[in-house]
Amino acid sequence: MAWLLLVGAALLEVVWATALGRSDGFTRLWPTVVGVTAAVVSFVLLTMAMRDLPVGTTYAVWVGLGTVGVVLVGVLALGESASPLRLACLALIVVGVVGLKLA
Repeated sequence: MAWLLLVGAALLEVVWATALGRSDGFTRLWPTVVGVTAAVVSFVLLTMAMRDLPVGTTYAVWVGLGTVGVVLVGVLALGESASPLRLACLALIVVGVVGLKLA
């Protein structure tokens, strides 16, 4: 169950980071509301996952999955670069997250 909470927290990290990026410095209401709400729920789920998982692993997985998700949203929906080097670096993050899960 802790791993599901952690994955949910990471998915919400993608939502809040993307929404806050679209909020234009908190000047646009709805992206701000979505971003702040998703951030609060993400932190709550992260904290709940930390009850049963090591804090270092939990935080690293949350940040890693969130980072990969935000970059993928940027590439697929916002027209950001998908250079081979950038994708290789994302692959390294995924390998690290999987390694932490297996260790």
